[in-house]
Amino acid sequence: MDVKVLAPAKINLTLEVLGKRPDGYHDISTVMQSVDLCDTITLSDNDSGKVTVSCDYDGVLCDDSNLCAKAAYRYFDYCRRDVQGVHIHIDKVIPTQAGLAGGSADAAAAVLGLNVLFNSRLKPAELAEIAERVGADVPFCLAGGTKLATGIGTELKKLPSFNCDCIVICKPDTVSVSTAEAYKKVDALNPHASYSDEMVKALYSRDMFNISTTIFNDFELALQIPEVNEIKKIMFDCKARGCGMSGSGSAVFAIFTSNRRAKKCVEKLKQTYDKVFLCKPIKTGCTVK
Repeated sequence: MDVKVLAPAKINLTLEVLGKRPDGYHDISTVMQSVDLCDTITLSDNDSGKVTVSCDYDGVLCDDSNLCAKAAYRYFDYCRRDVQGVHIHIDKVIPTQAGLAGGSADAAAAVLGLNVLFNSRLKPAELAEIAERVGADVPFCLAGGTKLATGIGTELKKLPSFNCDCIVICKPDTVSVSTAEAYKKVDALNPHASYSDEMVKALYSRDMFNISTTIFNDFELALQIPEVNEIKKIMFDCKARGCGMSGSGSAVFAIFTSNRRAKKCVEKLKQTYDKVFLCKPIKTGCTVK
């Protein structure tokens, strides 16, 4: 039996790092949004008694360090059953090391797919508990939509849906960001007012001007990546309403209220960059095809 699951990427409309915790993690406040840029995860059961992973995307490790494999082991452990034979194939579209939660989305899709494949009938809260054991972004990727995430990113609050015509995403070809190194630089930033609180207010008021002008990311501020600034300049030149870096980078997104301008921006960016995507916000996370 095969189960196919769509795994959507996310962007961070805001991302604030509030401080390091005693357990080594960081408390954050971030408004996250799912977009229709998706990987496809295919899960197949077999008699091997092992979890195996495959992916043709350059740089994706296909061993037990892959988050999909970790998700499978967490699933079997949660269900208190021996590891069953399952193969997980990742058809990857979301760029890696981009701040778009591609790996976390794939893991969330694996959790959802395993529930279907083995007919476990776990409830959403139980799936979220497994997801939390895999990684901080995985519960959001499972739920999707528009959410305020706090704590280490696993405490989710539903927000009014973010509605805009188009989102353009561009990842610089030669820039990838180490999350660990990024956090070190963020830890050195001075405190500032909460942009996430302001973004929540803007979403409730559905004020596109306030939403556009409240996009903020501590990692963008701390890392100061030249390519990010270059991409943002092109996006603003194409009349984007607002731009920002996603996650710890290095992908950049822009929001548009004009399809024509968004498509023009994609064409302009593709003259220099390979990984450019025209997307829309969506209200769901991982879904079985």
